[in-house]
This record gives sequence, C-alpha cells and structure tokens, in this order.
Amino acid sequence: MTRLGGIGDDQPNGPGDDLLAVARELAPAVDGLTNLWSVAAQGASLRLSPHQLRALRILQAEPGLNLTALAEGMEIGPPTASRLCDRLEAAGLLERLLHPHRRREVRLVLTGRGQQVLSEVAERRARALAVTLAGMDPAAREALSRGMRAFLTAQNDTAEQTDGPRP
Repeated sequence: MTRLGGIGDDQPNGPGDDLLAVARELAPAVDGLTNLWSVAAQGASLRLSPHQLRALRILQAEPGLNLTALAEGMEIGPPTASRLCDRLEAAGLLERLLHPHRRREVRLVLTGRGQQVLSEVAERRARALAVTLAGMDPAAREALSRGMRAFLTAQNDTAEQTDGPRP
C-alpha cells in the first residue's frame, strides 16, 4: 500500500505497489505500441476501426461463431454486434450463413476478402514494429521478446483463471 502524505511521501509498503510502479513505467511504451499498431492498420487498403478489426480477428480465431458469441467475446451488446456485422458484411468482409443443424442460428464467417484484409493489416503492423525494433540494441530486443512472451503467458493464465481461454 502507498502512503498518501505530502509531496514525495509515496513510498511503497507492499509488493503490489512495486507492480503498480512497473505498470506506470510501462504505460508510455504500451501507448506508443498501441499508436504504432493503430496507425499501421489505418494505412491498409481498407480502413477499419479497431472495433471492426477486433471482430474480424475473433472470427478468424473462431470461425462460425454466432452473433451472441461474438457480442460476448467483444463484451458488447447483441444489437451493437449486429450493426457491426451489418457494416462488415456490406464491406464484403464477412458473411452470415445458416447453421447446418440449427435452422434459427446464423454463423458468422470471414470471406476471402476479410482474410486478405486481416493479412494486410498484420503485415503492415509487423513492418512498422520492425522499423522501431531496428533502433534497439540486439540484447534489448531479445529481452523485450522474452518479456512479451512471459506477459502473454501470464495474461492467458489470468484469463483462464477468471473467465476461460481468450481467443
């Protein structure tokens, strides 16, 4: 716990405070990466919002989800998910198909164009990230790589403990 006293009197009292300090220290780098990611995606041939890209990535990871499952995965309401899918379908990026065994259920599937757009965005993002990584010392790049792999493992472990695996 951090004591709230006068200026400069915020000394850590427990292990959680050290984690919060690390999180605060990393926040500008995370913001920078998020910005790099977003700008690279916007340079693709088809400009999509982060929300639209996230929906496509979820459907790429789990083809054939229904609208309710997509809405839950995105933590949005079904009406919002439906409007999102309307826009993606109008752009030719996904299609709604009747479930082969459940007549009332509609499955959401990426089209070839949807897959192509995701591949283009992924490539643009990787290239933009590579430019930044080129400016780092090789040892720092390796340390970052190890740290990010550990971060992903911890994030997945935390997600599975709280609400099941992440897509």
